[in-house]
Amino acid sequence: MLKWLADRFERQRSTLQSRLEDRLQTAPSAAVLMDCSAWLKRGNDRLDAGDLAQAEENYQKALDLAPANVSALVNLGFVKSQRSKPNEARSLLQHALTLDVKNADAWYMLGGINERGKDLPHAADALQRAIALRPDFELAYRDLCRVLFQSGDLSAAKRTILRARELNPASADFHFYLGNVHFFEGDNAAATACFEQTLRIEPQFAQAHANLGKVLEKQSQLDAALIRYQQALQLQPANAGFHSDIGGIYLLRGQPTQAQAFYRHALSLEPLQAEAHMHLGSALLAGGNPVGAAASCQTAIRLNPEVAMAHNIEGIALQELGQPEPALAAFGRALAPGLVVALCNIGSVHLSQGRLDDAIEQYREALRVGPANEAGNSNLLFALNYHPDLGATEIFAAYRRFDASIGLPLRATWKPHQNSRVADRRLRIGYVSPDFRKHSVMWFLEPVLAHHDVGAFEIFAYSGVVREDDTTGRARNLVAQWRSTVGQSDEAVAEMVRADRIDILVDLTGHTGNNRLAVFARKPAPVSVSWLGCGYTTGLSAINYYLTDAVAAPPGCDALFSETPWRMYRTAFVYRADPEMGDEGTLPAAGRGYVTFGTLTRPVRINHRVVRVWAEILRRVSHSRLVVDSKSYADASTRDALIARFGSMGIASDRLQIGYHSPPWDLLRGVDISLDCFPHNSGTTLFESLHMGVPYVTLAERPRVGCLGASILQGLGKPGWIARSEEQYVQLAVTLAGDLDGLALLRRDLRSQMKESCLMDEAGFTRDLEQAYRSMFDAWENRKTEHLPGQR
Repeated sequence: MLKWLADRFERQRSTLQSRLEDRLQTAPSAAVLMDCSAWLKRGNDRLDAGDLAQAEENYQKALDLAPANVSALVNLGFVKSQRSKPNEARSLLQHALTLDVKNADAWYMLGGINERGKDLPHAADALQRAIALRPDFELAYRDLCRVLFQSGDLSAAKRTILRARELNPASADFHFYLGNVHFFEGDNAAATACFEQTLRIEPQFAQAHANLGKVLEKQSQLDAALIRYQQALQLQPANAGFHSDIGGIYLLRGQPTQAQAFYRHALSLEPLQAEAHMHLGSALLAGGNPVGAAASCQTAIRLNPEVAMAHNIEGIALQELGQPEPALAAFGRALAPGLVVALCNIGSVHLSQGRLDDAIEQYREALRVGPANEAGNSNLLFALNYHPDLGATEIFAAYRRFDASIGLPLRATWKPHQNSRVADRRLRIGYVSPDFRKHSVMWFLEPVLAHHDVGAFEIFAYSGVVREDDTTGRARNLVAQWRSTVGQSDEAVAEMVRADRIDILVDLTGHTGNNRLAVFARKPAPVSVSWLGCGYTTGLSAINYYLTDAVAAPPGCDALFSETPWRMYRTAFVYRADPEMGDEGTLPAAGRGYVTFGTLTRPVRINHRVVRVWAEILRRVSHSRLVVDSKSYADASTRDALIARFGSMGIASDRLQIGYHSPPWDLLRGVDISLDCFPHNSGTTLFESLHMGVPYVTLAERPRVGCLGASILQGLGKPGWIARSEEQYVQLAVTLAGDLDGLALLRRDLRSQMKESCLMDEAGFTRDLEQAYRSMFDAWENRKTEHLPGQR
């Protein structure tokens, strides 16, 4: 037993002796260590001078002399990371940590490499280890704040920043990072305070200027935001992001040409920046160049297929170019990264092609994902009005749900109105619209603006027009005060209205595109009215009145409006014809020997009921033809779909002329009788038809949108063309078609009859409207108190 222990001890002693001899043989001598230290110093000197290549060579020589020298490993790893050799750098640092796991510098540098490699979890872990080893490691705190922020862990980032700020309250970086956290938390005031403190410490901190600009932009203070972005750009002229920021402000301000210039400059600095290409596409689209927009977005997608908005903007551009199927495909790709707005855009493509049920389903899906989505709500409500099989009560229920989700929650923002209650004073009227441009709304609004009594009414225009034109210029000259709302938040526009002390605020948009209904939901004026727009209630209980007449909204239908219907004495609109229309021409049937029916309407209005009725008319009127014309029918698949629907009713394609002509005046000169759609009537095209001497037949159904055609005919004094059933509609069309002499007289006299009617009595209608405004305001003025939230 003792011998065994003695042998074991001898073996262990021999092994230890052997290892010691090996260590002594491989350990650097004092001279080698001195040489290694010298090379390290030379490397440090070259690093300080910015000569990375020579520093790397010197550190490598030090490491060759002493392969286990931690300083050489760490320093060489740092230089290689700076020279874009991340894999080599990582290997060196990891080797250093196997020799000295408590080397804070190595952990810090490893964190930086992982961050640049987008490995944020490992970057955070390495930086946290560096801080644990060196609690006052300010640089590691700075990088950890940034990494946690980038990873989306705002709470952890905030905790780290606050600890770091205690470590060094004078650090501009920590105030800056805290400002970023507050910004993404939605606390604009706290973010502003942090960025301003950053700039007090370091006035040349370019990104702090830019981020302060982002806070101001978010608050719709576009001019102030632009100043901050320009300050950032002065400090860093080669920063592509700052050029893009300025481009974004110009785009929001409705200046797409200037925006394009800044985006192009950004791309000259960073040609591979996918988002800049996407933003350029957005600016080109806003500037009326859908071809260029699609091309820019396709470049963005090639660089980064995950930029969802690039797919979305491409889809909008393709839709504008009349390519619905490629647009659908683009919107579908936008959905993959989760862009909810693409659901609404898919619905809009379906709507443009007449696939109403598909459109409604897409809008409803958008609302399932985001119930407070204002665009989704408006799109759905707009579409429901066209449905041939829904009742008015069922449709209005959807409008009430809109008020519950969007309107009623904003009542908490209502404030008392300080408007003067002095009787018969000059009233301030504010018109709100994105369509102060060449748009159908202006054929009805411009005559009113031209005839307002400026002594009794001061007119304000709140314009959302991005691309202004000659019509915009005329409108601007017809109002006392012009306010651009482009790029402004709904809250900012509401405050603008309140500051202007508007007495009556008029919505001209309804649930059509780029509406400002959320402004009206904030009740910035004591009296509000909805007029024109999309032809039906807004659904907002915040709006006082809906301007209409007794034909469009017959007595007894008030329960189908969230507003109180204000029925004008004669008519609810006045029409000014496009001067480019030209003469009516002679009756086409007189020369052709057959009657041509026609409609200038979108596919969404042509439902199964309409096709059935129109097909029956074509069957009863021998050799007659039907013209259907609108932008959607520039697409062959949409044309073919309508031809197939009529084919299923026994109507051959040679009796149909389906396409798109703009302007359509020559087309109308070739039509004998227009056919109105139902249950959603047409609008401006009915006035145009009458002005071209073309009578039309309409079917009166649901209040307002389904009675618009009847309202126009009543104003013209032609109630005999109003049908109350589908069969009567057919019979009226057949009867008109059977009297060519009567049609010839109508062709000759309709325009003059229209001019003599209340439909074109510009001065008379404006006086009626002003009296309505005065009565509306009197009703508020005579009220002792306002009922605001919390009051009874």
